[in-house]
Amino acid sequence: MAIAIQPQLTLDEFLKLPETEPASDFIKGEIIQKPMPQGEHSRVQTKFCNVINNVTESQKIAYAFSELRCTFGGASIVPDVSVFRWDRIVKTSTGRIANRFDIHPDWAIEILSPDQRLKKVLSKLLHCSRNGTEIGWLINPEDESVLGIFSGGRLELSEGADKLPILEGIELELRVEQVFGWLSLT
Repeated sequence: MAIAIQPQLTLDEFLKLPETEPASDFIKGEIIQKPMPQGEHSRVQTKFCNVINNVTESQKIAYAFSELRCTFGGASIVPDVSVFRWDRIVKTSTGRIANRFDIHPDWAIEILSPDQRLKKVLSKLLHCSRNGTEIGWLINPEDESVLGIFSGGRLELSEGADKLPILEGIELELRVEQVFGWLSLT
């Protein structure tokens, strides 16, 4: 019996496909559509971008982007938050921000959604780590923890009053309990 083998999609072929809503990641030849963000996810993602940008943008230190496609290392991913040092933000020849970022973020943040598979999200952050990203965060609202993933493969689990690792050069101190405190609007 002959078995038909589906040819694997290349990165270039993936990038020619229309964007999906929500976005899809492409890692190791596999297309993985992200789940639609829900309330907790959306709140932490938006608040985090605002907190980072309030500290870094005016001084041109870094910028946090929400849902920015980053293509590097043979993959194309859309982290929940991508932070780039100011001098690494991709610009056009006229100085405007580029639409395409074919580089790794300096700091990649993923917020685990209830219907997301931990292995897939962790795989994305490990890809970032192996390809130049200095810090990755895997935020888990269910157990109120943050897993830090660093270049070189070091992992660090933070909970409660633990101080979170921040990208070097950003003068900000955050604790795990503060991040999850953003979920209370009282």
